[in-house]
Amino acid sequence: MTTQTAPVATQVRPTKDLATTDVSGGATGADQPAADRGRTSIADVVVVKVAGIAAREIPGVYDMGGGLSRTIGAVRDRVPGGRPNVGRGVKVEVGERQTAIDLDLVVEYGVSVMDVAQDVRENVVSAVERVTGLEVVEVNVTVNDVHLPDDDEPAHTGEARVE
Repeated sequence: MTTQTAPVATQVRPTKDLATTDVSGGATGADQPAADRGRTSIADVVVVKVAGIAAREIPGVYDMGGGLSRTIGAVRDRVPGGRPNVGRGVKVEVGERQTAIDLDLVVEYGVSVMDVAQDVRENVVSAVERVTGLEVVEVNVTVNDVHLPDDDEPAHTGEARVE
C-alpha cells in the first residue's frame, strides 16, 4: 500500500494584523517583507519594568511592594552604588500575545484608593501595550498599605534618659 501526500500550500501572512499583535511570529525567506523575518520575544522583566515605572508615575502612589520587599528595597536603595528596583511590587505573566499584571501598592493617606487604582490600571495598560505591543488582559491592583504623613518624621527623642 502506498501513501500519497497532498502538496503543502504556502500561507503568506498579511504584514499587519489589526486584531492582535503577534510579537513572537515571523517567517523566514527572501520572499517575506523585512519586518516579518524572524521572531521577537519579550522577556518578563521588560513588562515588569514598564509596568512598575508606569504605576509609579501616578500621583497618590507612595511606594510599591509588600512590607518585606519594601524593607529590603529601602536597604538596597541606601547602599552606595545600589539602584532602585523599579520592578518591586510587580508580578507578570507573559504569553505570546498577551500579558497579565499584578501590582502591590502603598498609597498616600487622603487620596481616593479607587481613583488611584483606576489611574494606575489605565496608565499601566497604555504603557505596556504601547511599548511591548502585547495585549494587557488584566491589571490586578492590591493596596497593601497607606502611607501616613507622620511616617516620614524621625522618632521624637526628647530628653536623654541617661547621662
